Amino acid sequence: MKTAVVFGATGGMGNALVEALVKRGISVIAVARSEHVLLEKQKSWGALAIPMVGDAVNPEDVRKAVKNADLVFHSINIPYQHWDPNLMIILSHILEACRIENKPFIYVDNIYSYGIQDRKTTESAPKNPHTKKGKLRLKLLEQIEQSGVRYLIAHFPDFYGPNAGNTLLHFTFQQMLKKKTVFYVGNTSIQREFIYIKDGAEALVELSLREEAFGQSWNIPGAGTISGKEIAKIAGDYLKKEIRIMPIYKWMIQLVGLFDPFMKEYAEMMYLNEKPVILDGSKYEKAIGPVPRTPYEIGIRETLKQMKS
Repeated sequence: MKTAVVFGATGGMGNALVEALVKRGISVIAVARSEHVLLEKQKSWGALAIPMVGDAVNPEDVRKAVKNADLVFHSINIPYQHWDPNLMIILSHILEACRIENKPFIYVDNIYSYGIQDRKTTESAPKNPHTKKGKLRLKLLEQIEQSGVRYLIAHFPDFYGPNAGNTLLHFTFQQMLKKKTVFYVGNTSIQREFIYIKDGAEALVELSLREEAFGQSWNIPGAGTISGKEIAKIAGDYLKKEIRIMPIYKWMIQLVGLFDPFMKEYAEMMYLNEKPVILDGSKYEKAIGPVPRTPYEIGIRETLKQMKS
């Protein structure tokens, strides 16, 4: 039986990866910094998930986890204001452990390194990020590709779904449960792409179990695109109330950023709400098969249901 290690196991994607791996009968070393949160999560993960308290900033913790794994998943994310230099430090430690132990590395990435794109984005699209965060993500990708470690990189659109906190839609869903007038980051009429986090985890686990998938980057798209107004309609139907959705504009983010370090850093990413990057998943479909795609109507309802409980 294979054993996987998931760094960032209590985060949104990390939690979904543990669930997807356990569902396939794969033992999981679930690594996170909080013992309390790990033990709470394990109640739903089951016996195949082995909690390990560890910090990826500590190379000894990383090496200990990687040593006993057949697959190494890096799904750690941290607040924007702490990205530099911590993302590079964490990645370096995990890559070095994978190099020493000769273990395959699977990396959860976003779309920032693609920069502004004029058409549906394939893996071969030129990467020319214009933001500080996009340039940093590109440096991380280059480090992976040059590491000599057997790697697999997966690009995802913004996540949403059960246990997917600290996301744009989670912010809006929280308000929907309490109010009839809610805020949505960006133009409420523009079509954007989101991915149901369980779909993303299922697709990535499938890739990780195929030798031919390594040494490449893969786009994993969502179930098409959707506008803020359409999200509000689905949520309103489920919650049995009319929801009025109001846009949050860039100048508003910048104003809040005068007092909030996270929002200050987020302001430069507002281009994604004006000219969204839409991923092309045809490479995955040709090599693997259909990308898991939970319809937004189901995904949004399942998310709200979990948040209500």
